[in-house]
Amino acid sequence: MKILMVCLGNICRSPMAQGILESKLKEQGLDWEVDSAGTSGWHDGEAPDKRSVKVCRNRNIDISGQICRKITKDDLDYYDVILAMDSSNYQDITQLCTTDIQKSKVRLIMNFKYHNRNIAVPDPYYDDRFSEVFELLDDVTGHLIQHYK
Repeated sequence: MKILMVCLGNICRSPMAQGILESKLKEQGLDWEVDSAGTSGWHDGEAPDKRSVKVCRNRNIDISGQICRKITKDDLDYYDVILAMDSSNYQDITQLCTTDIQKSKVRLIMNFKYHNRNIAVPDPYYDDRFSEVFELLDDVTGHLIQHYK
């Protein structure tokens, strides 16, 4: 299983989601591949936001080595599942898709817990809700694993 987490800048939500999921997969002995990307290229080559790194570190997850990048058309073919953090990210990703197969891979991450409710993971960049976002992602990644296990 190859999963790509996607948010806007790839500095807050998607790096946390990647780190949380990787940690859970390691605990469960699952050999899945996880990466993250953003729909914008604003932070290409940078590390995740220091606040994301801190909230993860406080829970024994190290995301400091991740490198931010923009989603590519190749990602649409490579990954089995592409998880958007909100509807804007979802729309940006599906606009890149050129086939129905690619579009079928794109899902809103929170729908793994709240089926078809299209709930967004809030962007903590401006309001500093990093702990809340961590808890949401920690919870939903458990549902994600159960869905694909």
